Amino acid sequence: MIDYEKAVDRCLGWGGGAGAGGWRSLLLLVALVASTAALYAFFSSTLRVSAWFLVPPPSNSSPEEFVLLPSPPPTHRHTRPPLGRHPASTPPPTEVPVSTASPSLIAPSPSPAEGAYDPKTPPLVPDGPGFTPSPGFLPVSTVTPPSVAPLPPPRVGDDAMTDLQLIHAKKEIAGAPVVLHDPDLYAPLFRNVSVFKKSYKMMERILKVYIYEDGPKPLCHTPHLDGIYASEGWFMKLMEENTRFVVKDPNKAHLFYLPYSSRQLRTHLYVAGSRSMQPLSIFLRDYVNSISAKYPFWNRTRGADHFLVACHDWATYTTNLHEDLRKNTIKVVCNADVSEGVFVRGKDVSLAETYVRTPNSPRKAIGGRPASRRSILAFFAGQMHGRVRPILLRYWRGRDRDMRIYEVLPDEIAAKMSYIEHMKSSKFCICPMGYEVNSPRIVEAIYYDCVPVIIANNFVLPFEEVLDWGAFSVVVAEKDIPKLKQILLGISGRRYVRMQTNVRRLRKHFLWNDKPVKYDLFHMILHSIWYNRLNHYSL
Repeated sequence: MIDYEKAVDRCLGWGGGAGAGGWRSLLLLVALVASTAALYAFFSSTLRVSAWFLVPPPSNSSPEEFVLLPSPPPTHRHTRPPLGRHPASTPPPTEVPVSTASPSLIAPSPSPAEGAYDPKTPPLVPDGPGFTPSPGFLPVSTVTPPSVAPLPPPRVGDDAMTDLQLIHAKKEIAGAPVVLHDPDLYAPLFRNVSVFKKSYKMMERILKVYIYEDGPKPLCHTPHLDGIYASEGWFMKLMEENTRFVVKDPNKAHLFYLPYSSRQLRTHLYVAGSRSMQPLSIFLRDYVNSISAKYPFWNRTRGADHFLVACHDWATYTTNLHEDLRKNTIKVVCNADVSEGVFVRGKDVSLAETYVRTPNSPRKAIGGRPASRRSILAFFAGQMHGRVRPILLRYWRGRDRDMRIYEVLPDEIAAKMSYIEHMKSSKFCICPMGYEVNSPRIVEAIYYDCVPVIIANNFVLPFEEVLDWGAFSVVVAEKDIPKLKQILLGISGRRYVRMQTNVRRLRKHFLWNDKPVKYDLFHMILHSIWYNRLNHYSL
């Protein structure tokens, strides 16, 4: 065994005299200090390298400049963005204006009269001139959101699992087996029935939706089930009652539903005579800001996995004060007009506008006569608004017995044959746009087995991503209104019978049911939201 003290003495030429003990003690002390410094340097370097891999420094710094910081306090494990999602490039603002409106603070204003057809108010200026809400409507306050720790880098975990499930679903849909026969699906109605069936099946197996409980009533969580804007109310009702797709744990959700009603916003926040929808936009901006401050889920994708369902004509315009809501969120709206730069085909969803007269029996009086018992070539009756309807009347009102085109159905005619009976007795039902591109007549025509004739440029038709509208409808350009009868007469009798048969088979996909039924309107809307969300992912 080596005697280190003697070895040191030999190296230094010392014998081991009386003073040797002092020198040896000094050298041992120096060696101890040196070894301690070396160990500190070694472990410090190791920790620094480990920290570099775990938390990279800002892009404008180098490893040499990186300063090891103490670990931040633990945050909720689900605040990290999942795989494929990225936090916003800038941190959330220190102050976010949010509404503190409560039912007692929302003064009701008269809702628009809902007459027989298209009772819509004239278009307003989306950004009204400097409107300030009156004190009784929507007080706006400033709330400071809680401080949020910096998000760690993406990791595979609970959050990432939802993305991985959607990517898996898209791969499965891309490889959908060919469907030769399905008793529940009529292939001629679809662009590709095999893809639709596989996508619907994957939706049933995978999709989970979280519904925010936030939001004051009656603006949120209060569905209206009648009138021409009933689609948003029926979807809200059935979604909030659903137990198959809805989850209480938001960390398991693939989509997040903003449960507000555009009709209720119009009824309670619009200031009569102001011609400004600014109060509605302010509410939505503050509502989304409050959710993004309270929960981490909006900020993970800047709203791209959130959706709203709104049927009022103004629904698209009222998103303009919140950039992420307007650009990123999936907007399920009746006013699906691509020319205005708000509705985005392939991301947003065209909501079928359904006129529900009897909420307790939404399927009342549906059905119509067979093709052989339809004596009227084309029929329309409705209020005159928008750019298309006056042109339609100018060319066809009272000029042709086959073309029953009216501004309002005259009393003497209505006494003999009601509006609904006219639709049930006509081969084609004319569905011109009003103030906006959408019209409840499209679904009414389907209910009464009448082939819809759609006149509205730039209109994205409901469920166009899966349905083949050419199989059961006629789309006429606005400029071709003078040739309308010629176009309709150009459809052969055999083709018409086939189209009307398709309309009758299509009807079940546009029906509301008290309890949702497979492939009905509720499921078709949800499927379009699911399908368009999958467009976000690339394989």
